[in-house]
Amino acid sequence: MPAESAGTSDETRIWSQSIMQVTATDSALDLIAELKKRYGDALLFHQSGGCCDGSAPMCFPQAEYQTGPQDVKVGEIGGLPFYMNGDQHERWKHTDLVIDCIPGSGGMFSLDNGTGRRFITRSEVCST
Repeated sequence: MPAESAGTSDETRIWSQSIMQVTATDSALDLIAELKKRYGDALLFHQSGGCCDGSAPMCFPQAEYQTGPQDVKVGEIGGLPFYMNGDQHERWKHTDLVIDCIPGSGGMFSLDNGTGRRFITRSEVCST
């Protein structure tokens, strides 16, 4: 599935060349369902590229997280869009992502924080 460059709703989305896929484990889908019940369906994921919260997938209310032209939509998990920065996508484009959930504290700004569980990204190189 090709990735899609993010932008405002008024912009035409641009498709990039990508073979990356993003999927979620049952455990991650259970936590997504719980977060949707608590915060509503208008959520999104953004794969953190490092810094404060490492390389964790972060879940945010769509109204509180602005994607920009540098962000790439790589797919959906649990009915929610999943984005990453274009530079990171360029480095990871031959990697399939599996979003999982484990015990622990989520990223400080991610909605999984405080649930006793956190999202993590597992990856494997795609066949090209």
